[in-house]
Amino acid sequence: MTPFGEKMRELRRVRALTQQQQADYLGVSKAYISSLERGARGQPSGPFVDQICAWLGLIWDEAEDLKALAALSHPKPTIDVRAGSPEAVGLANLLAQNIDRLDPVDCSEISQDILRRLK
Repeated sequence: MTPFGEKMRELRRVRALTQQQQADYLGVSKAYISSLERGARGQPSGPFVDQICAWLGLIWDEAEDLKALAALSHPKPTIDVRAGSPEAVGLANLLAQNIDRLDPVDCSEISQDILRRLK
């Protein structure tokens, strides 16, 4: 499951809405909504996320938060490190080889440490 899929499912369930209702509103299949929630489909487009926000009645910060999660939710991200340092290439490969062994706490710690340094 992607961060976007998890949040979309949570928002839908809190509002007691079904995948079928969402699919009907958005003009897609229920299977597509399910695959988005499970992370089996690619990152949704910006306009599609806008439609989801409208359907859920999200405004301002809530809508921006969902859009930010969509931007972080490609189920098969690609990292192009050709122009990077040898350390960057090594890090990208180490992460790719070990990502399945990291639990949610490890992932949060790594991302929080990196984000703090980038700001």
